[in-house]
Amino acid sequence: MYGGERLNLRSKDILGHVYEYFLGQFALAEGKQGGQYFTPKSIVTLIVEMLQPYQGRVYDPAMGSGGFFVSSDKFIEEHAGEQHYDAAEQKQQISVYGQESNPTTWKLAAMNMAIRGIDFNFGKKNADSFLNDQHPDLRADFVMANPPFNMKDWWSESLADDVRWQYGTPPKGNANFAWMQHMLHHLAPTGSMALLLANGSMSSNTNNEGEIRKRLVEEDRVECMVALPGQLFTNTQIPACIWLLTKDKSNGMVRDRKKRDRRGQVLFIDARNLGYMKDRVLRDFSPEDIAKIADTFHAWQQGEGYEDVPGFCASVEFADIEKQDFVLTPGRYVGAPEQEEDDEPFADKMARLTGQLKEQFAESARLEAEIKRNLGGLGYEL
Repeated sequence: MYGGERLNLRSKDILGHVYEYFLGQFALAEGKQGGQYFTPKSIVTLIVEMLQPYQGRVYDPAMGSGGFFVSSDKFIEEHAGEQHYDAAEQKQQISVYGQESNPTTWKLAAMNMAIRGIDFNFGKKNADSFLNDQHPDLRADFVMANPPFNMKDWWSESLADDVRWQYGTPPKGNANFAWMQHMLHHLAPTGSMALLLANGSMSSNTNNEGEIRKRLVEEDRVECMVALPGQLFTNTQIPACIWLLTKDKSNGMVRDRKKRDRRGQVLFIDARNLGYMKDRVLRDFSPEDIAKIADTFHAWQQGEGYEDVPGFCASVEFADIEKQDFVLTPGRYVGAPEQEEDDEPFADKMARLTGQLKEQFAESARLEAEIKRNLGGLGYEL
């Protein structure tokens, strides 16, 4: 057994599990620095389950050790049989493209793919995605990434009039919206994307961020916002969220299931109360948590079985987002959870609560008398 899962004893699976284990241990040991190699498995799985990358080009411009590609491969293997597709043939319909600036991480990602038999194109060398784009002509069907949060040292004057800044020039001291627009630039006209960002990206108005967010909503790029619980990462305590964006909300297909016309609407999911503490410092999602979020998103996309759930999810029109000054924090839209109905008559409840209060007063008086008696025995008086 490994990680609570029974292993399929094929050599590449064993190597892959061992490799994944050591990457996780490295992230724990190295803290913030090690985290650049490793995104928590449950978050990667959640994003892959939401996007469902069955076929096409998959791109990660901040790929680390390639976790999203591995999970896409596993996703196809696990779900292909559900609709009678051959997993091996289905995998051949996926091509992966990545980029990474750190030379060690770039090599780790290539090794990760080779161990698992995944074909890949990670460019000719490790390189900065902003300054030396290794895939300038790529238009991907799926883009998934966990870029560094709030990265400060990224700007170069050569980027001032870059074609990628279609929704506004990102702040020079924070790369959050630079990553997002880089990903949108590489997204195919009918593609979908998801990226992890710090929570501040949903509400900040610093140095043009509010205007960029407004443009993204007005041009109908934002499809879903997911607020995540804290303590999910080994390398940072910064609260995080998932942005899911697309260039075409008018239709689309996932396998044999058609997406409805979602123009003018955004789905908000507040998942901050989901998950469990796997140890004293780290929270994790259970398979049930992942299914709850992904199934809600798919039901909303397809228009089958979706309902707003107070405290958890809400489908919101642009007019309501405008009233919130284009702040995209799910908690502003999903409301408070519904309280259980109280069938106890008011008079009975008052009698019960008054009786409890009387008992507590009596207990308080008894304890006060006991304290006075003990103090008196010591020669003190209140």
